[in-house]
Amino acid sequence: MKTHWIDAPLAYDGSQLRAHWVLARTGIAGDALVAFRGPCRVAAAEMADLADLDGPGIAGDDMVHVVWEEFTAPDLLLAVHRQRLLAAQAAEVLHAMSPAAMVRRDGDDLWVGTGKLSISIATVTPVSSLLHFAVNASAGGAPVPTADLRQLGVEPRAFADALLERAAAEQDSIAIARAKVRAKGEWR
Repeated sequence: MKTHWIDAPLAYDGSQLRAHWVLARTGIAGDALVAFRGPCRVAAAEMADLADLDGPGIAGDDMVHVVWEEFTAPDLLLAVHRQRLLAAQAAEVLHAMSPAAMVRRDGDDLWVGTGKLSISIATVTPVSSLLHFAVNASAGGAPVPTADLRQLGVEPRAFADALLERAAAEQDSIAIARAKVRAKGEWR
């Protein structure tokens, strides 16, 4: 699993959930996790989650975004499992970086009190699975009450680096675990 931090600020608008966006943006071919910082404004035409179409919108002025593209199997169920695992890993990273923070996970969302800390969606293309996960770096621009990394005392780039490292290590470990299992009935 390759990881990459995109240095230039980049606005997330939903168009990043396209096959090979990571390749076009970074030159990384294959399974990859990339992160960047920037605002978020998702137009209705780009919303993947049907439940969000009638909602208050998806927006934030300053977020840390992760886009994950996986070519192993363009399977939505598997993509949602990855999405939930990434949310759990983000909560673990935040607990390690801010032990007093009361971050809780509900499905693929992270919360601090009544403030929503993250947004996330998983989808598929004919050739890959994609997911977007983002946390508020600082307050502002969201249509709902939020929490943010600033209030937790967590530096956004350090959070992104730790999350990318943890998620990639987990995927590498999963690949090894899968490869070292023999079929029932298989002789040594």
